[in-house]
Amino acid sequence: MAGPAEATSQTAQRKAFGNVLVGFALLCICVLASSVRLFSVIKYESVIHEFDPYFNYRVTRFLSEKGFYETWDFFDSFTWYPLGRVVGGTMYPGLIFTAGAIWNVLQKLNIPIHVQEVCVFTAPLFSAFCAIATYLFMKEVRGRGAGLASAAIIAVVPSYISRSVAGSYDLEAVAIFALVFVFYLYIKTLNTGSLAWATALFFGYLYMVASWGGYSFIANLLPIHCLACIVFGRVSSRLYIAYAPWVILGALAAANIPVIGFNAVLMSEHMASFFVFGLLHAALAIEYIRDMLPPRAYSAAKKLVLTFGSTALAVVLALVVSYVAASPTFGWTGRSLSLLDPTYASKYIPIIASVSEHQPPSWSSYFTDLHIASLLAPAGLLLCFRPLTDASMFLLLYGVTAVYFSGVMVRLMLVLAPAACCLAGLALSEVTAYLSASLVAAQQPGAAEAEAPSESDGGVAGKKDKSSGSSAAAAAKQAAKKAAKKGSTGASPLGLSGSWKPVPKDVAIVGLVLVFLGLSLFYRHSVYVAGEMYSAPSIVLQSRRPDGGVKVFDDFREAYAWLSHNTHPDAKVASWWDYGYQTTAMANRTVIVDNNTWNNTHIATVGRAMASPERKAWQIFRSLDVEYVFVVFGGFIGYPSDDINKFLWMVRIGGGVFPEIKEPNYLGADGNYRVDDQAGKALLDSLMYKLSYYRFADCGPMFGAPRGFDRVRNTVIAKQDFELKYFEEVFTSEHWMMRIYRVLDKPNRDARLRNPRRAKLGRRAPSKRRQPSGALSK
Repeated sequence: MAGPAEATSQTAQRKAFGNVLVGFALLCICVLASSVRLFSVIKYESVIHEFDPYFNYRVTRFLSEKGFYETWDFFDSFTWYPLGRVVGGTMYPGLIFTAGAIWNVLQKLNIPIHVQEVCVFTAPLFSAFCAIATYLFMKEVRGRGAGLASAAIIAVVPSYISRSVAGSYDLEAVAIFALVFVFYLYIKTLNTGSLAWATALFFGYLYMVASWGGYSFIANLLPIHCLACIVFGRVSSRLYIAYAPWVILGALAAANIPVIGFNAVLMSEHMASFFVFGLLHAALAIEYIRDMLPPRAYSAAKKLVLTFGSTALAVVLALVVSYVAASPTFGWTGRSLSLLDPTYASKYIPIIASVSEHQPPSWSSYFTDLHIASLLAPAGLLLCFRPLTDASMFLLLYGVTAVYFSGVMVRLMLVLAPAACCLAGLALSEVTAYLSASLVAAQQPGAAEAEAPSESDGGVAGKKDKSSGSSAAAAAKQAAKKAAKKGSTGASPLGLSGSWKPVPKDVAIVGLVLVFLGLSLFYRHSVYVAGEMYSAPSIVLQSRRPDGGVKVFDDFREAYAWLSHNTHPDAKVASWWDYGYQTTAMANRTVIVDNNTWNNTHIATVGRAMASPERKAWQIFRSLDVEYVFVVFGGFIGYPSDDINKFLWMVRIGGGVFPEIKEPNYLGADGNYRVDDQAGKALLDSLMYKLSYYRFADCGPMFGAPRGFDRVRNTVIAKQDFELKYFEEVFTSEHWMMRIYRVLDKPNRDARLRNPRRAKLGRRAPSKRRQPSGALSK
């Protein structure tokens, strides 16, 4: 028989081996998380994606040249002409300062790398950090097994990949890691009651606040959890240490970020934390009085405390209500109200409703973006109750609230992704531990009544006593009593305490095989989605040729390069706000509006110009000193995200400020938006229509379609032959996606003579039109 020293040595060796195994598994998960996000660089090139990342890249480039201190005072005169923008006071600096710090460290190490490459690879790097944070979070909630399973799922979940591929230099690149890391620090503080971890929570929350406006989700989720603990009688000193310092220090941290400032204490979305802060003190005061006084005195003191507390609460609520009632939105921001009331934006703030990522998701997108996590997450919600601890209650509340918000706004699928992965990882680890324990039990006689392995110890089955069935039953009974008293998280698989019944060996084998197949399909789906759906940069497009080759559409960069090389540096360029960031970053020209969307009137003015007749639009642009206007047009090649499809939002936003613009005037007689011969007269006269379809009818037959056939709307446009009097076409990209016009100083005196070829055609007999097949009609 081995002595105690040898047994201790074997236990230490097993523990060390387990730690090495977990570390190696985490390393593999991190490599997988980063590498699966590199398809965009492999298939295309190292380029910044989408629209908002171009502003972040431009400011990061400024930081690399001028330094951190100058970035706080950066005033950008190239945007929102003639107003400009105070960049340091209107941005979330977390991402930009993080990339700038990485670039500076690399420069100190004499590693020559362009700041653009740092920006491109920041998101894949932090996706690996997010996997580690997820492991740490779930380890505190339920154990190492749940942590590894959750990390393995979040590493490749498509919802997170969509905003963290190489080149996605957006705020979410670091914010999702910061979100999960703050949750880990909160649960760690809650489990340990350590002030050191409470201090770490403050710094983690400071980084989160500096990184993303989604910090308000944390600012409301933590109070909800604390309130639930109060209601269910789970108040403790550990809860106070985790929550109370965070409320005060977190508000001070948020107030020091210029873009937030005093909104950290003045806006309604932050007031829940202070309200629960008061309730927590009241609950702790009642607990303290109960421990100090006899029952009769306690009753009297409790009434006194409740009376005084209720009076004070009523006074505070009256003051808060009077303050909030003075605001038209009751102290809520427009985006927050859109989450609480999904119809609010469409009714009152069309600029928020116009953004595609602010629309509700379809049911299919849940399976596409979460896959197996959407199936396992409900089981994880149920397992949070077995047993229900403070940590598992937090995970439960996180999952429920994230599901609601993701159903309101598709962008918030990002917030749901970590919750779904953690819940799915919990279910996966418990089921795998249960099936594995059943296989072990099948190999040992009399083990059906033995104590199950602790999932928190990695789900490894413990050794069973093989002496006799009666001794095993007695041991199981004693273990059941101990587990019932302890209420630990690792009493048995699936959180069951006491005795458990393993499934038959064949069922366990089939179950494990199904788990393996499900994970295989999940990884196959995630890799496919990462490579085919979420790796394409919006600025460079690809399509397949009939022979299987690849056709690249690089019209955006072609147009921005033309603006950069063929216009003077002080030229003012107008377009819809979607393209503002790209224009300033790639063409280095001044824009009227951009993606910051802070001034609704300025954007409405551009929308009014696009929706107005040519002469009125010319007057508006001249008043803004605009020299060039460009539109994005997809009717030639079938690009659906063009300005014609966005035009109704320009009308709605412009009409919200300028009443003369009325949406019904731009619709057809049947009330539908169309560009054919049934289109509304205001649409056919609008500048957007003319800039998009100018000379378009002459190029349609090359695809074998009728003259003037729009491949996006699948119809022949109504007004085909017209001339421009106040604008002059100066550039059209190869595939007609980008069309740039110069705003003339004076109108053309005789616009009909600008195209001699069309004048000749007008005097000749009309030619026969081609049918869709390309054959001439008889």
